[in-house]
Amino acid sequence: MSDVLELVEARLRTTLGEPDARAAVTFLGTDRIEVLRFVDSGVARYATLGMSAQPMADPTAVLADPLRGPRAELVLSVRAGLADTDKVLRPLAVLAASPQVEGVVVAPGASLDVGEPLWPGAAFTSVLVAASGGLVEDLELDEPLEPVRFLPLLPMTPNEAAWKRVHGAEALEKRWLEHGTDLRDPLRTGVPLD
Repeated sequence: MSDVLELVEARLRTTLGEPDARAAVTFLGTDRIEVLRFVDSGVARYATLGMSAQPMADPTAVLADPLRGPRAELVLSVRAGLADTDKVLRPLAVLAASPQVEGVVVAPGASLDVGEPLWPGAAFTSVLVAASGGLVEDLELDEPLEPVRFLPLLPMTPNEAAWKRVHGAEALEKRWLEHGTDLRDPLRTGVPLD
């Protein structure tokens, strides 16, 4: 499926420009996951490359379909230069490998937790997966392959993640909007939840 990854990388380059850094991580029993960094206008964008090589399989399915199933890559956007956010490369690769390792289907509204700060000093240990189609358009593939969706990740504090589990992703996004939360600020504190 290297041709899928070539198309994915071409879409990222067309949309975000040339990456100024890239790192690769391979976990035992998984395909290689790369994370590319794009910096433009004071915003660093980290995009995974490799998650979409295989379709995500329903963990309850007896056999995984090698062609059919949702495909995605993850995109995290943060303000550049405020924190050591380049250390997010490994946590992002871990999240991108989760469909292969844990058999999860990553979709909008899901929470993904790495169990440690996303970068040194970060108040965030998890992310909320947002809907695709905003920053990077979905990449249509030939039938029977499903399109590759570029899913934005929104960092969450542990309290926000707990609140989201009770009230849902939509309620948390509404709370962020009501308080004018800058979700790209790597130093932000949690939104008021009372």
